[in-house]
Amino acid sequence: MKKLTLFNAAILLLLLQACNSHKGKNYNISADSISSDDSILAVKDTAQKSSFALDNEDVRFANEVASGGLTEIILGRIAQQKAKNKRIKNFGALMVKDHTKANDKLQVLAQSKHITLPTSPNAKDQQVINEVSKKTGAEFDAAYVAATMADHADDVKEFENASQNSLDNDVKKFATKTLPMLKNHLDAINTINGSMK
Repeated sequence: MKKLTLFNAAILLLLLQACNSHKGKNYNISADSISSDDSILAVKDTAQKSSFALDNEDVRFANEVASGGLTEIILGRIAQQKAKNKRIKNFGALMVKDHTKANDKLQVLAQSKHITLPTSPNAKDQQVINEVSKKTGAEFDAAYVAATMADHADDVKEFENASQNSLDNDVKKFATKTLPMLKNHLDAINTINGSMK
């Protein structure tokens, strides 16, 4: 009996020494060593820390921008085919190129925020496309320029607002970086409009 107690005491002493010798050391924990309960908690914790939800105004902005960008791309393609004025044809090509890039960047942003953007223009934008695309020759040129001027004037205001007031830093950065492009488009289409008079 005494031997058994002494043996237990020796084991206990060895265990205490083993525990103390590991103090202050860092150990890597493999994924296999974490129980499934721990994994679920870790995922929940990560999801809470990286909340990507946008507020309603930022979602509205992203949806409007996506629809407007698609509209500019569609109208730009039509302008390349139907415009009588060479400057308008060239401007249409610029719209396709620039708004495709902007929409691609917006798509990446939307995916990171877990929102789905429209893949076609909204009803209001589709109506503009329908009205402009019905026209031909000089009438098409005038209608395309008027629609593009109005759209870009609105866009500049929307992007200025988002670049200053968005609650999401990524949306704010997107708006700030895209704004100069829209101002350049507005200046260019205003110049084209002035040359047509």
